[in-house]
Amino acid sequence: MPVNRRTVLATALASATPGLALAQSNLDWVGIKRLMQGPVLGWCASERAVVWTRASGPWPVCIEYDRDPLFSAPRRTAAMPADPAQDHVQVHTLSDLEPGATYAYRVIVDGKPNPDDAGLEPWRLTTPSVAAARFRLAFGSCARRARYPVQPIWGAIETARPDLFVWAGDAVYADSLEPEILAEEYRRQRDLPEIRRFMATTPQFCIWDDHDYGLNDQDRRHPGKAAALETFKRYWPNPAAGLPDTPGAFFRWSQGGIDFFFLDVRYHRDPNEAPNVAGKTMLGTAQRDWLLQGLKASQAPFKVLISGSGWNDGKVEGADSWASFTHERDAVFAEVMQAGVTGVVLLSGDTHFGEMNCLPWSQRGGYDLYEFVSSPLAQDTVDLYLTGRPVMRVRQAFSADVNFGVVDFDLTAADPTIRFELRDEAGQATWPAVLLRASELRPGVTSWPTKLDNLSARRWAASQAGAGYY
Repeated sequence: MPVNRRTVLATALASATPGLALAQSNLDWVGIKRLMQGPVLGWCASERAVVWTRASGPWPVCIEYDRDPLFSAPRRTAAMPADPAQDHVQVHTLSDLEPGATYAYRVIVDGKPNPDDAGLEPWRLTTPSVAAARFRLAFGSCARRARYPVQPIWGAIETARPDLFVWAGDAVYADSLEPEILAEEYRRQRDLPEIRRFMATTPQFCIWDDHDYGLNDQDRRHPGKAAALETFKRYWPNPAAGLPDTPGAFFRWSQGGIDFFFLDVRYHRDPNEAPNVAGKTMLGTAQRDWLLQGLKASQAPFKVLISGSGWNDGKVEGADSWASFTHERDAVFAEVMQAGVTGVVLLSGDTHFGEMNCLPWSQRGGYDLYEFVSSPLAQDTVDLYLTGRPVMRVRQAFSADVNFGVVDFDLTAADPTIRFELRDEAGQATWPAVLLRASELRPGVTSWPTKLDNLSARRWAASQAGAGYY
């Protein structure tokens, strides 16, 4: 057997100076100080941004950033030891940024650049402008890592160059009461090589649905919901979560002149199978009041309501969607219309096929409410839409492939616009885009007849004549 000189030297040192040998051994036991997951770019405002990291041990970690990608005059966030009690997770705040500027950044672990980022860094982030602007949101739902360990769709999403990305529910499929299993699913998803650069360079926002809440189709009775919420907050650096006296994952975000309301449709939700009568709630009183107050106070031309559960009536009563909570849904929309709140649009996920639907509230004296649904990112597609009744389809349901949504805002026009497009795994549009103007989303305005494509218009006419399924 060949002689290992290092072993011989260590043995000699141990015999001569036990204390020194023990100290040297302890140094050897540290291993490589690095990140296990991350960095993940969280919310990014005009002057501040946050970056999420998870270290391999209790090492001090900070973020170095500079307008110059060569880091000629870098600044650093405060170095913080990663806490084992928090799973070595940290959220770092980059401050004193300039609006509409691009910054290079890198992760510093115990004084040195993260070794596993060599060849990948510097990562980049771009702060939003404070002026009225054009910007792009991409979103999707349902990413099942265990069933789809390779997820090529992220390349198409990254190529679309969104200014922010929204996980609209079921970002992971934990389906467990164990917080560690939830945490492990978050870590496994972030370990995908296809997603690493995208999550490091595009602001990420997340709202949960049932599978990341913990259990399939679960509601307020879920026994592990408090622990699930703490895990969710640890792994998603959203700008807020709930209210001081009301737990939940809901929060509000404003960017580019648009107000986004991310809704928690699980923590306070009554059972789906409960009678669909007045008083049955998906949001809970406090969250519903928070939503209505925020909508009434908003001056944005578009107010985007994001729900993991679908807004439309496509599922049967008692199933897992707003179709089982139409009294609360319609009461919210009625108050919105009566208060003269303009520009409300709806995003959702969950269905495992892409959709573009409309709730024609112009027929009730309001304006038409459009719902854009993207699902799944990485999960089986289904054809359940064949038996659904969504009220009105603006585009026919798409289940031929996984998909993601692209929402383009243009606030530079005199009449601001919002454009919806569904794209497949290759990044190709699945049907013609839908364009809405702010002036079309005002009480008393009917817009839906001009938004239906030819197939949807024919099927709508046939359904009204009692001839076939719409």
